[in-house]
Amino acid sequence: MTSDLDRERAKEHGFDRFRRIDLAFQRGEITQGQWHDEVRAVVEPVYLDAETEQMGSGHAGTAEEWRASRGMVLHAVDRPGSFLDVGCANGLLMASVATWSGERGLSIEPYGVEISPPIAALARARYPQWHDRIWTANAAHWQPPMRFDYVRTGLEYVPSTRREAYVRHLLDHVVTPGGRLVVGKNNEDRGRSAIADDLRAWGFSAVTEVRGPHAHPDVEMSVVWFDNR
Repeated sequence: MTSDLDRERAKEHGFDRFRRIDLAFQRGEITQGQWHDEVRAVVEPVYLDAETEQMGSGHAGTAEEWRASRGMVLHAVDRPGSFLDVGCANGLLMASVATWSGERGLSIEPYGVEISPPIAALARARYPQWHDRIWTANAAHWQPPMRFDYVRTGLEYVPSTRREAYVRHLLDHVVTPGGRLVVGKNNEDRGRSAIADDLRAWGFSAVTEVRGPHAHPDVEMSVVWFDNR
């Protein structure tokens, strides 16, 4: 039998520290800018000191487990186009989506935006052919030089009370009209579609969700998407 805390830690590495940061924002003790600074202080050392390329992109498992997990994003990719990875870390998901889509005969042009300057620099060094496609910016208020057919993000990139505003910003400024916003891969409570339900509650229609098994018995992986109409 597993505890609620074990389940939350399985859903999000560093849950305890991130939860404290989020509560501090909700209580008005820190600004949103400080929230991002504190989250970045937790994430940067882990990503920059990672021993594997997948760990440097937020995944502690093997290369095969990376594909089984992050490959779920491909459920939302059904036509050629540009693909922006928000929070691109070391660029591995950009490269993976381009490769995996190519295996299916789809031409995907990858782009990335990363809030951490040293992590963004690492991505540019790893993928010099995409050097000019990887920006350093906070996507919560970023005005990109172009818009994208696919924009993949996580809602955990902003404080929990700012998630609806974040989604609307991406739709208004980052996703091309008719393009697709993809949220995930997520770890969610088994049988509870919290992200899809939130998106529908915020007024977004035709939300699609795909779920898959997780190593923790009380957790499922999910990818959620809808088109920018």
